[in-house]
Amino acid sequence: MGLVKKQTRTRTFIYLISLLMTAFTVTACSSPAGKAVEDEGFAMGTVITQKVYGANGKTATAEAMQRLEYLDKLLTFNAPEGDVYALNINAGKGEVNLNPITLKILNKAQQVAELSNGAFDVTVGPLVKSWGIGTEQQHVPAAEEIHNLLALVNYKDLYLNGQSAGLKKVGQMVDLGGIAKGYAGDEVVQIYKKHGIDSGFVNIGGNVVTLGSKPDGSPWTVGIRNPRPQEGVSGQQIVGTVTVNNKAVVTAGDDQRYFEQDGKRYHHILDPHTGYPAESDLMSVTLITDSSFDADALDTAVFILGLEKGKELLRKYGGIEAVFITKDKKIYVTDGLKSNFQLHDESHEYQYIE
Repeated sequence: MGLVKKQTRTRTFIYLISLLMTAFTVTACSSPAGKAVEDEGFAMGTVITQKVYGANGKTATAEAMQRLEYLDKLLTFNAPEGDVYALNINAGKGEVNLNPITLKILNKAQQVAELSNGAFDVTVGPLVKSWGIGTEQQHVPAAEEIHNLLALVNYKDLYLNGQSAGLKKVGQMVDLGGIAKGYAGDEVVQIYKKHGIDSGFVNIGGNVVTLGSKPDGSPWTVGIRNPRPQEGVSGQQIVGTVTVNNKAVVTAGDDQRYFEQDGKRYHHILDPHTGYPAESDLMSVTLITDSSFDADALDTAVFILGLEKGKELLRKYGGIEAVFITKDKKIYVTDGLKSNFQLHDESHEYQYIE
């Protein structure tokens, strides 16, 4: 067993983005729209940050947090009372009736799986459990174990039938970690709207979903974190910002959860075709679109596919802009986003390819 260096950066990643958004919106607090209501909690395995403006802000953020806790129990891999747990323990035994929310998410997952030729595959659950990245049990599984588990990973073995779903083989497992937070982000925004909120944002583990503009009419500014932050340097360490209104900004990267062993980084985005952490030419990809739900599934697929194939997937899907950061520290921005992107490379290590 080699030397293992544990790096689980999820909370830090979220905190930095939240700070950045607060820094860029501080002047809005004294606007005629009223004082901001801010809330922080924990659900779906991550820190939740909310900031909204409006008379019903406290009610809206409290209801949103309750909804996230409900979705956590419904959709989380290890929640015994949830749909995913029921689906997994009945793998190879038959169908189980599922909540319409779960079915909606599974249908979206299957759509993206087809479009990406299986780069995004929610049946990667056995591999996720084996690697344990982000847990106390994280390790590099034996090659034979990965080979055996790959036989259980195939999105075509997940079948949906009306109000029920099933997995064909005993031992197969669905893991919605690559899509559930995206669905949750869109639900939170709908709760804000129900309570008359027209300005705010929620950050669910790096899935930032904005509603409207800031109260002064200016757009929200969301930071894109340096995926290779400099050691010993304080501050937010961003490489760029995007300005958005009514958009989701969702990032997948190899810096969010990982560990190092014998000098090699093992991150949490597993390639369903190899069983190992994806080894594309990307360090991170950030997608900007109307729906957090769409972006959350697609960013995983794009990261695994890499720059060129990832661009092609986004062209096929349509309506999505992106910021790609490659391993050779080059930044590529899709044409429709260039006017809203600003380079802020504090490390002076990145090249913006315009």
